Amino acid sequence: MTKKFLILLAMFLLASLVLCAQTPPAGTPNNPTSEGHWVVISAGFAMAIASSLCGLAQGKAIASAVEGMARNPGAAKAIQLAMLIGLAFIESLALYTLLIVFVKVK
Repeated sequence: MTKKFLILLAMFLLASLVLCAQTPPAGTPNNPTSEGHWVVISAGFAMAIASSLCGLAQGKAIASAVEGMARNPGAAKAIQLAMLIGLAFIESLALYTLLIVFVKVK
């Protein structure tokens, strides 16, 4: 994929989430059946995006660590420790997103 396409895709996703979060104008009656469905849909998209990007980041981190261990077997312990700490930080991003989803969706 080209860089231009990825930037346009990111802008489209951000714009679609902003449109979903709008409140109805001040004179319209509240419809309790459709009031919170956009929050749930936006939360689902947020969790899907966070999980997929964390998965890509973890794959890249593991691939780089394995390549580094293959090039320098003597530094395998240090690389493995740094990789595990990095994987914990990457996974925490998905867990923070899940926490936000649980807080926002009632």
